[in-house]
Amino acid sequence: MEKLEVHKAAMKRFEIMINTADSNIAKELVADNAAFYTPASPTPLYGGEGYLSVVHWMRQSFPDVHWKLEDMVAEGNIVAVHWTLTGTNDGEFMGMPATGKHFSTSVMNFYYFNDEGKIINDIAAEGMIGILRGIGMLDK
Repeated sequence: MEKLEVHKAAMKRFEIMINTADSNIAKELVADNAAFYTPASPTPLYGGEGYLSVVHWMRQSFPDVHWKLEDMVAEGNIVAVHWTLTGTNDGEFMGMPATGKHFSTSVMNFYYFNDEGKIINDIAAEGMIGILRGIGMLDK
């Protein structure tokens, strides 16, 4: 299988990983030394377990959070993914009380792979605005 197809197949498994918080898939797909920067932590989070800690953080506020892979484009060692992110704000979120509101927003991430085919970086376009608007914490 061509490298680009391998990366695309990995992203389809990645979708399963983040929606099920499967640590075995996380170990398979994410390099141990991959550093992720997120509002969930003041310091970088590392590897598959670090990435899944963001999923767990999101689930505290949005127990039904779900990522749907809509489209992707691969070039070299980079895959750009368009996600639809949905959830219901049933828990405190970043110090703000739950609203009970459902959101649906479009987000874009760029995933970088090493030569072994593991994710080593994830650059996210700002999806937080869509979440905050969707749960009524920002004016539309």
